[in-house]
Amino acid sequence: MIVPRYFAALLLLVSAVPAVAQDEAKVASVAAGLTRASAELQAVDDAAVEARDDAARQALRTRAEAVQATAAEAVRVLTPEMALVQARVTELGAATPGVVEAPEIRQQRRLLAQSQSAIDSAIKRARLIGVEAKQQIDDIGAAEAEELGQQLSERSASPLSPTLWTAIVDHLPRDTARLNRFAATGARQFVQRFDMQAAMIALTGLLAALVLLVPVRGALHRLGRGYATDHAPGGRIRRSAYALWLVVIGTMLPGFAALAFVQSLRWSALLSPAFDQIAARFVGLSFFAAFLSALGGALLLRAQPSWRLLPIGDSAAQTLRPFTWAAAGLVFFGQLLITANALVGASAAASTAANALIALLHLALIAGVLVALGRLRAAAQPDPEKPARNSLLAIVALVVWLAVLVAFVATLTGYVNFALKTAQWMVWGAIVGATLYLMMTFTDDACRAALSSSNRIGRSANSGFGVGNRTVDQIGVLLSAVLRLMLIMLAFGAVMAPFGAGVTSVFELFGTLAGGITVGEITISPGAVLRSIAVLFVALAIMRGLQHWLVNSYLPTTAMDAGAQNSVTMVARYAGIIAAVLWALAALGIGMEKLAVVLGALSVGIGFGLQAITQNFVSGLILLAERPVKIGDWVRIGNQEGDVKRINVRSTEIQVADRSTLIVPNSELITKTIQNMTLAAPIGRIQLQFSVPIESDLDAVRTMLFTAFADQSEVLDDPEVKVFIDSVDGGRAKLNCFAYVASPRDAYPVRSALLFTLLRQLREAGIDLGATTTRMELIGTPPAVGAAAGAAGIMAGPTDATR
Repeated sequence: MIVPRYFAALLLLVSAVPAVAQDEAKVASVAAGLTRASAELQAVDDAAVEARDDAARQALRTRAEAVQATAAEAVRVLTPEMALVQARVTELGAATPGVVEAPEIRQQRRLLAQSQSAIDSAIKRARLIGVEAKQQIDDIGAAEAEELGQQLSERSASPLSPTLWTAIVDHLPRDTARLNRFAATGARQFVQRFDMQAAMIALTGLLAALVLLVPVRGALHRLGRGYATDHAPGGRIRRSAYALWLVVIGTMLPGFAALAFVQSLRWSALLSPAFDQIAARFVGLSFFAAFLSALGGALLLRAQPSWRLLPIGDSAAQTLRPFTWAAAGLVFFGQLLITANALVGASAAASTAANALIALLHLALIAGVLVALGRLRAAAQPDPEKPARNSLLAIVALVVWLAVLVAFVATLTGYVNFALKTAQWMVWGAIVGATLYLMMTFTDDACRAALSSSNRIGRSANSGFGVGNRTVDQIGVLLSAVLRLMLIMLAFGAVMAPFGAGVTSVFELFGTLAGGITVGEITISPGAVLRSIAVLFVALAIMRGLQHWLVNSYLPTTAMDAGAQNSVTMVARYAGIIAAVLWALAALGIGMEKLAVVLGALSVGIGFGLQAITQNFVSGLILLAERPVKIGDWVRIGNQEGDVKRINVRSTEIQVADRSTLIVPNSELITKTIQNMTLAAPIGRIQLQFSVPIESDLDAVRTMLFTAFADQSEVLDDPEVKVFIDSVDGGRAKLNCFAYVASPRDAYPVRSALLFTLLRQLREAGIDLGATTTRMELIGTPPAVGAAAGAAGIMAGPTDATR
């Protein structure tokens, strides 16, 4: 025993030493990265004290997020390594007390212990750095929120008070001097660097900007319109894709034109450092203003009303379009003015006056849009005395009017920063809302067009994977809903960005959700949900393939009838569905032991609220197993009878004589009495009962009956036809006849044909069939009544009744 064990330990040592060395190299590399991340986090912490503006804080936030990502990556890399080391320790086993191990085994234990300790220390350090980075990010966000609160609560002199204008006049010489120095510095740089080469470079940039703005933009407009008209798939996707194309080229081309011109000035060294900052701001604002203008044009489309996405008329589009230009110009020049004031170093009074002017212009723009919308809405009403009721629009308009009024009062009372932020936030919210509308419309149209039963993808899914047309359409709708929900969350983050809870916070929320939500002992994450859905689809596809093989390949080769084949198919189908669901739950992290607890809790609800459904389900399984009723049987339930067409686990479908479908719960077929006329022997019986006068030739009548039965090809020879005299009553012989046909379904038409034949033959033979003459007399009536009755009898003659 010692030699094999020593040999196994030697093999383990030889195979494990390279792996341990590789682990140590990887751990050392990760530890070095964590050291750099820790130093970077300390630098961010030191710089956060000196950060005073949003740009500096955003840069620090980005650096802290990079450190957080590094720590998370270290944990992700080291966790499998720790699992491998623990697996090696388990393979090595525990040391046996009192037994001296070989030196190789002791060395292996020492190496594994060192590796395990190093990896564990690195994982703990990475998690600690991640927590510290998260705290640093939260501190930066808190500082931003605190500064925003201070800005909003800061009060300056009112524009209506002489104090502000006196301060402006007092600081005017110094502001003018600073502006002159700023302009002189830029002019001096321009004059010193300007030569023929610089002029050619600048002219080339200007020409490139003009080419992008005019011919290239026009050509792309025509290209997009032509493609949307001639090649794009029909439906709403054509309009939304064209609108998105207009926004893209309307944003990119003016922005790149501004970038080309500014970059040519930079290459020619004509811009001073201060002017270069204004130029950078100019490029960014060009992109944004162009986006705002293009967004309004794409949604309104004044010249192409048939392509318009918004459900508005031409007059509304013509009225609202100038407001989009005004908003773009106001955002462009307003932000450029604020940047210039900061670079020039304008006085607080001058900056306050500029901010107040920008805020008032924003409020005037918003009020103008509200007034225009109100007039358009009033003009669209057919009856002014009965305005249309739209509570949501009315509430939104009222809230915006109140915000405009509050911001206007805040401007006049000196809270200029609050008014400016409020006005800019309302404009920004409108921009985000319009963008969200366009993106949601395009997303919905694209998903419905791509995942549709009428296109190539839908047909491929139907023919290749057996996915139904309705299922393909449903997948498209569900995908559209998920993507639109994500767009809504991103838009919410973008709207809240001015308050320090922007898109980054939304991404952090996405990260939290991606990490999983723990409910009890079960952690549910988007990855696990997607994995579970994929497993469910694969399992259902396998189940569908097996069912197809059973129905089309295997079961037709057996001796089972159609009902038995249906029973096997149904049982296999539901067993496959149950197995697929259990497999998907296991992929989600819900094992059988946890599922048993859930089912135990649900048993109470099943016992009370789902008792009938459970009873029908179990009855359906009994029907499929015992088959007292099977597909193709002719059954009678109460006063209804018909063919059994389908047996499900909850109900059975029976087609009755009027071609309608009778849906019977399976528990009715198990617990109540039904007549299955095809269970034992699938033949039908015909019974004829009639009477003839006792004076008739009964032998001739009997021969006539046998002949009539023999002439019907549907009547079976075995069992043979029977003709009986049932009784003799009232001078008539009552006959009772029996014959059999191949199926109960043939009994009714054959019986009708026999009656037609017998009635004709008995009439030709002069034999009265079941008709007697009855005389009615009134006995013991009063004289007056008797006289009236006698007169009526004389007038009407004798009365015959047929019985």
